[in-house]
Amino acid sequence: MEIAEKVAHSSLITIALAKGRMQDEALRLLARGDVRVNAASLASRRLAIEDESGRYRFVFVKPADVPVYVEHGIADCGVVGRDVLLESDADVLQPLNLNINCCRLAVARRAGNESEAIGMLRVATKYPRVAARHFGARGVPVEIIELSGSVELAPVLGLADCIVDLVETGKTLAENGLVVCEVIAESSGRLIVNRASYQLKAAAVMHLIENLSRAVEGV
Repeated sequence: MEIAEKVAHSSLITIALAKGRMQDEALRLLARGDVRVNAASLASRRLAIEDESGRYRFVFVKPADVPVYVEHGIADCGVVGRDVLLESDADVLQPLNLNINCCRLAVARRAGNESEAIGMLRVATKYPRVAARHFGARGVPVEIIELSGSVELAPVLGLADCIVDLVETGKTLAENGLVVCEVIAESSGRLIVNRASYQLKAAAVMHLIENLSRAVEGV
């Protein structure tokens, strides 16, 4: 391998992106930061593609897997919601709030039943660690019921007293007769960085952070 190729390879930045709506907003923001992926590559079924400059490689994974790939150094950087980071407790750097996919991580109950149940509180959630920490800090005994989807149904069908879930507009909650009774944390898309990559690929990582910072600020 030629010296120039070795340098280019060593400075290649792998970015793990959360698939779904976060992916679309992240790619638009990255494009404003001069990191562009052509439409043909995005339309393919490939899970790892490079940007037009060849300086960045993207891997598209489930949101919960983004911190895992970054913490273990498979990806140098990642874009994922703060809600996922709070649940994962991954040991990664969080240098930049991208201000995309802004939501709230909240407790919701059936309308008219906002008071806490007496005794053990049954909490349905996709965020068992967050829920356990939140209620534990208040000294509230809870039974965590972990669900992977449609947590709004749990209080409606009597499976749980309340839910801990991500809320954007609140429309889905309202349609299922639920109301937010407590906000645990605000969430938005964050740029995360592997600790070793931050040191070993400092110039390339800082270049990405600076470009994205300008894109976020609209400069």
